[in-house]
Amino acid sequence: MEPMILPGPKARSLIKRDSAVISPSYPRGYPFAMDHGKGSYVWDVDGNKFLDFMAGIAVTSTGHAHPKVVKAIQEQAEKFIHISSDFYHEKWIELAEKLADIAPFEDYGVSFMTNSGTEAVETAIKLARYHTGRSNFIGFTGAFHGRTMGAVTFTASKPKYHKGFYPLMNGVLHAPYPNPYRPMLEHRDGEDEGQAVVRYIEDQILGHVLPPEEVAGILVETIQGEGGYIVPPASFYPALRELCTKYGILLICDEVQSGMGRTGKWWAIEHFNVEPDIITVAKGIASGMPLGACIARREIMDWEKGTHGNTYGGNPIACAAALATIELIEEEYMQNATEVGQYTIDALEEIQARHPSIGDVRGIGLMIGVEFVTNRNTKEPAADLTERVVNLAFERGLLTLSCGKSVIRIAPPLSISKSEVDEGLTIFEEALTLAEKETGL
Repeated sequence: MEPMILPGPKARSLIKRDSAVISPSYPRGYPFAMDHGKGSYVWDVDGNKFLDFMAGIAVTSTGHAHPKVVKAIQEQAEKFIHISSDFYHEKWIELAEKLADIAPFEDYGVSFMTNSGTEAVETAIKLARYHTGRSNFIGFTGAFHGRTMGAVTFTASKPKYHKGFYPLMNGVLHAPYPNPYRPMLEHRDGEDEGQAVVRYIEDQILGHVLPPEEVAGILVETIQGEGGYIVPPASFYPALRELCTKYGILLICDEVQSGMGRTGKWWAIEHFNVEPDIITVAKGIASGMPLGACIARREIMDWEKGTHGNTYGGNPIACAAALATIELIEEEYMQNATEVGQYTIDALEEIQARHPSIGDVRGIGLMIGVEFVTNRNTKEPAADLTERVVNLAFERGLLTLSCGKSVIRIAPPLSISKSEVDEGLTIFEEALTLAEKETGL
């Protein structure tokens, strides 16, 4: 496939204007300036067409501009756009009732609505401290939970997220995240990486550093996102749940990226048959409208009026979009994520067999990571190759994003078809072949 000349003139003009007035802190993957989208495809301002394998960072779960979501937004906008969280409206309550129904715990779920995943994490941190009366937490290396001061303290995927912002929130220690492809800990006989990590938390962190009775919660991405789309061993969450129950510690699962049907179930934690105490959700909940939520078991959401709040919580337009999104996911897209996700993993494993630079293919549903290495034996990350594949794919009409040190994430709309996956993977392999030649891998 012939590469496009990117960015085009209109995109270049927009990028120049952007650089003058938008904060330079925003990381930009490549010079894509969007004009419109439909389903799994997007068009830039110069009329170039792209297949979307990243869905706005796993956000546009029902595809771009789904008619049902657009209609829900339009109908609500004609009624009212905002009233504030000081008052009541039906869409807010209806959405909370639906989230209570699908929450991954037997106890009834109670929601605090936010505008983003980061805010949902901040809510979970405050709620855990309030409910338990404890101050300390355990997080994980490689994690990404957001960039506000509380959430960024837990974030541990890149040093730059902390640089220049110390002192951070006190009371957070990090344990290794269990990575089956890159284990960090020694294992005892019969023990895998998941069990070893939980033993490390109990023996080393709780045994030497933090008194268990002072730990409010353990915050963990059910499947690690920016850290590399890492799926932990099946043993990890049952062991972690047992540890939390033993010491009265809240298990807080960050499902901002892995939730809302992306893994073929409402929540990734359901694959591990474990009930958390609190979950955070955002990204795919409203097809791109800014909305998040912290959902906790009823007995935990026990704080008094005024202890936490926000102006835009339960925004009516965002709630209307979420209700339409949830209905679409429930009716067809969650099952599609399972079927097309497995189809995609199978196809990627076939590509892996032809390309020694692919060290690992992993994922559940349509949350898939492809890790590149310079050598399969040493597993040294191939960071330059990874970024080159991303850019070569972009030039040929495929949008992807990297994560971890050398991983490309495959996180398209949950509505994507097998034929669209085939189209995207053809471009992906062509880009990979060119990148391998350029880098000598």
